[in-house]
Amino acid sequence: MEVAGQTTNPYRAKITAIGGYVPPDVLTNHDLEKIVETDDQWIVERTGIRVRHIVAKDMATSDMAVEAARVVLENRGLAPGELHAIIVCTVTPDMLFPATACLVQDRLGAQGAWGFDLIAACSGFVYGLTTAAHLVSSGPPKKVLVIGADTMSRIIDYTDRSTCILFGDGAGAFLVETAAEGEEGFLDFVNEVDGSGGQFLRMPAGGSRLPASHETVDAKQHFVHQEGQQVFKYAVRKMAEMATLLLRRNGLRGDDVKLLIPHQANRRIIEATAKALDMPLERVIINIDMYGNTTAATIPLATRDAVESGQLVKGDLVLFAAVGAGYTAGASLWRWQC
Repeated sequence: MEVAGQTTNPYRAKITAIGGYVPPDVLTNHDLEKIVETDDQWIVERTGIRVRHIVAKDMATSDMAVEAARVVLENRGLAPGELHAIIVCTVTPDMLFPATACLVQDRLGAQGAWGFDLIAACSGFVYGLTTAAHLVSSGPPKKVLVIGADTMSRIIDYTDRSTCILFGDGAGAFLVETAAEGEEGFLDFVNEVDGSGGQFLRMPAGGSRLPASHETVDAKQHFVHQEGQQVFKYAVRKMAEMATLLLRRNGLRGDDVKLLIPHQANRRIIEATAKALDMPLERVIINIDMYGNTTAATIPLATRDAVESGQLVKGDLVLFAAVGAGYTAGASLWRWQC
């Protein structure tokens, strides 16, 4: 099912501030060599990952989300009470309820803000941006905080080589606000789900179908289960397809985009997407080597790195694209205004 469209409302959304957080502790490929049968060269060649950050035992998703949110608010010079809504994109909430957004709202002291969690796996942040843009464009002027945060280390089986090498922990956030008259920001989006692929990347237990029990724990059903080849093939095809569709609909080509910021799942997926769009890798952000796959946090963390390195500046046309479990997929086109 595909949902797409340009905003025609009198209010337009723009991104006004960004922030990120990764925990200080790291797990290197050489560390993993001591845990499972793998080696640094094998991991780098197949994924592009060298290091991933891992939370301390006393941290959870809401803690990282709050840290990223505070950076955003500081960068914007905004008080928490000025926020209208908080969207937390995550598949690793602190608990099923209350929503992690409630915990973040309370910790920030964002009285008056409402919010919710959004579950779309690795596409979560792209979906969150689309949602925030439409909230803002509905008027009157609003300020919406979109956070992508995941503590993947808590749902990874570190005896499963096919998954434990891939994931890390982290959080990133954008502030989406009402643009000034005549100012561009959010331009267009395309999102899609294909539920037939849900069986290939999932966490089987923990919900109403398979609640926690001794049997589900013993069977390791509370960990990520993935059929890597199926997911890889879909991601290679769909990320390029979504991005191409979005550009074509707006009369654009890869040459018109200053920067592609894709979900960081696998370097080979990113390179295949860039090739399909005829974009040189110099205009594609790849930072998976430093963080691994942080699920909903990859795009905001990659954006933060792009801004800090000077690769993304005000006025640039930027394209975000992601594919995730579900399957979920999406792309979002923005004129950068930070």
